[in-house]
Amino acid sequence: MAKKDKRSNNVERLQTMVANTEENIAEAKLTLDDDGLADAEKQAIRQKNDRREESIEAFKNEIADEKGDRENGRY
Repeated sequence: MAKKDKRSNNVERLQTMVANTEENIAEAKLTLDDDGLADAEKQAIRQKNDRREESIEAFKNEIADEKGDRENGRY
């Protein structure tokens, strides 16, 4: 039997995910300063950070949706 969708903490969970992802971006940027990294590794890190930025935007959109649902009593 499937578990009931617990949405009461979604906003907080998503905000934590945004903070964690922003921290990962910052750590990756520090790693880019390492002169020992090959150009291919640096490029891979930059691409991953680009994907992380996209994820943050998606998280923020979902936070807005969840807040709207919460305010309108949809759950």
